[in-house]
Amino acid sequence: MDIQRNGSQAASRGPAGCFTGSVRIDLLFEPTGPARTVSASVSFGPGARTAWHTHPLGQTLIVTAGCGRAQRDGGPVEEIRPGDVVWIPAGEKHWHGAAPTTAMTHIAIQEQLDGKTADWLEPVSEAQYPA
Repeated sequence: MDIQRNGSQAASRGPAGCFTGSVRIDLLFEPTGPARTVSASVSFGPGARTAWHTHPLGQTLIVTAGCGRAQRDGGPVEEIRPGDVVWIPAGEKHWHGAAPTTAMTHIAIQEQLDGKTADWLEPVSEAQYPA
């Protein structure tokens, strides 16, 4: 058993190439072989969001605070709230983030495939975001 104490790992900012706006990433755990699951708590300031992206083995989001949005390519923008669990299948192009005037935090859980959890694509445009 290994206990990682709250606050024992430094938070990081969401990289500009993968996120728009103010995003804080708190790594919760990384895989210890043979496991390949990684998880982080991600906090989005109002209007902040990911770029379009896919996951090689899918992703689960658990919304813990605030109000957010998520969208799959070609689908409607969906509102997400605390307690909602969002499953994104492997290879599905999507984005997620906060609502325009409300912050949102979720726990993201995904598996690594060959050391990679996501393939980052183009930013979500201002025209796409408020849809």
